[in-house]
Amino acid sequence: MNTDKKQTSRFRFEQWYRIALLLLLWDVIAVNASYFLALWLRFDLQYSQIPSEYFQAWLTVIPFYTVLCVVVFWVMRLYHSLWRFASYSELMLVIAASLITSSLHAIGITLFLCRMPISYYLVGAVLQFAFVLGIRFARRFLLLLREHRATSDASGAVTRVMIIGAGSAGQMILRDIRRSVSVQDKVVCFIDDDPNTWGRYIDGVPIVGSRDDILSSVEKYSVNKIYLAIPSATPEVRRDILNICKESGCELKNLPGIYQLLRGDVTVSSMKEVAIEDLLGRAPIRPDMEEVFRFISGKTVLVTGGGGSIGSELCRQIAAHSPRQLVIFDIYENNAYSIQLELKKKYPALDLAVLIGSVRDSRRICGVFENYRPDIVFHAAAHKHVPLMEGSPCEAIKNNAIGTYKTAFAAMLYGTQRFVLISTDKAVNPTNVMGASKRLCEMIVQSFDAKIKEGQAEDLPNLFTHEGMKERSTALKNARTEFVAVRFGNVLGSNGSVIPIFKRQIAEGGPVTVTHPDIIRYFMTIPEAVSLVLQAGTYAHGGEIFVLDMGSPMKIDTLARNLIKLSGYRPDVDIKIEYTGLRPGEKLYEEKLMAEEGLKKTENELIHIGCPIPFDTDTFLSQLGPLMKIAYENDEAHIRERIGEIVTTYHPADNGTAPAHGA
Repeated sequence: MNTDKKQTSRFRFEQWYRIALLLLLWDVIAVNASYFLALWLRFDLQYSQIPSEYFQAWLTVIPFYTVLCVVVFWVMRLYHSLWRFASYSELMLVIAASLITSSLHAIGITLFLCRMPISYYLVGAVLQFAFVLGIRFARRFLLLLREHRATSDASGAVTRVMIIGAGSAGQMILRDIRRSVSVQDKVVCFIDDDPNTWGRYIDGVPIVGSRDDILSSVEKYSVNKIYLAIPSATPEVRRDILNICKESGCELKNLPGIYQLLRGDVTVSSMKEVAIEDLLGRAPIRPDMEEVFRFISGKTVLVTGGGGSIGSELCRQIAAHSPRQLVIFDIYENNAYSIQLELKKKYPALDLAVLIGSVRDSRRICGVFENYRPDIVFHAAAHKHVPLMEGSPCEAIKNNAIGTYKTAFAAMLYGTQRFVLISTDKAVNPTNVMGASKRLCEMIVQSFDAKIKEGQAEDLPNLFTHEGMKERSTALKNARTEFVAVRFGNVLGSNGSVIPIFKRQIAEGGPVTVTHPDIIRYFMTIPEAVSLVLQAGTYAHGGEIFVLDMGSPMKIDTLARNLIKLSGYRPDVDIKIEYTGLRPGEKLYEEKLMAEEGLKKTENELIHIGCPIPFDTDTFLSQLGPLMKIAYENDEAHIRERIGEIVTTYHPADNGTAPAHGA
């Protein structure tokens, strides 16, 4: 291995040595020829007309000047650069070296020999610069010419591109496309809303008009692809432009944010597929992260289900806010390992513990709390897929409801300050087991909070199976844990959500499957959901159910059609849409609050507190033991009936349909 490296190094040195020697010889010739040609041109290309004193002065100074040029060029590394990749920095080096040497030449020959004609100084300097620069940039020019010809030869495969945004980002994209050998794109026009730019050109590409001219310009210039390069645009402006672009039938790419522009990282590869969340009917949630920082900083934080979509994003944002220790708990080792590697790389100083286990395992969950004593718990561990839980209702109760009870009990027992439950709008008037199990989770944390405030935490039933825990549960008189739930809608891009499914179906050529043409859902992005969860932790006083104002709901059918258009296809023409019928337990509409609940405002106008529906806490708690028994006996024949007795708002859907609750 060492021998191979030595041979490679020797080969590279010999290669550089040959190139440097050739450049040096060329410079010697160029320097001598430049000023001789300047004299020759000054006297009308007549050698015999050159005065002897001028010729003698040139002949005397040129050997010293040649040595001076070689030394200056060497010091300024003109023999070290990779000229096949020559760019602006190399150009500036040649300019600087030429100015220095030409100035010294003019001063030296004038002071020590004689004053030469003005044209001698000027023409000689210009010719020297041209010769020195020309040989160095010749290879770069030939490579670019070859690439241009290759692109022209493959003109049938070239994609015609429109760039929206004629600012710095758009210009960087244009230049990166032209430099790239692998990208078969040709920029044919720019769009910009600034009327002062209309009719002008950027590197030969016309700026043809504003966003109102997008569709007509797509047709006029036969555009196949659109790059949106306005990183500083507001969500509203971006959404308006994308709504126009998706009607063009072109493939869309988007520069995600302004930080790429600030870092100079604006390339074709930095362009991303336009995400459907860019078309949501509301501005993104932007919480005050300073509050979150104060809340988390210096504390031990436990995230159950920390490898999932919501859990992993929680871990990312928590890790960025200086916790004393972050503990990730998940039953699925692949997800846990993935987020562990990511966080270790990004936050090497983070005190991180990644543990594998189930919230249903009494001994394991208590061992975690006993060993790590978390100050804050974000409980994201849950089974979430509605159709799967309809087929395995006992598993939904065991994992979601009983798992939440055991985790909350352990948190209270070991002195956790705050417990935040991740809930869902499917808990409102549930028509499926998954939604009902999440409503049970909400009722559990509400009951825990009520018992603590009443000073009766020791009366909470102990659902743990090992004797050690039953003995310790009596020491709950001083429990002070604050319990809170956070309820939000469907999360775009999460594991198993519709967006990844639709994208895969589009990539396969369709069809895209939608359960019902009228099915409606509220949507939010993963960062928004996590921001809500974190902020809820800062607002909590115990017993609240926090609700995000998610704007207007969106039809899943509209979502699918927009995604097909954003991918450059036509719905029902290029990509078919098939309606498969509502799945078991699925309803047409989701609600964020039950009819009996009201709303209270928080400091964030988009985050509200639902006033909980009162229920008999003691009766509810007494029903959990029998429910747990039925679940662990896998008695699917009676589990739904028992759930309905406890969650009175639960009404199972018949044949996959549901009543049209008001959205």
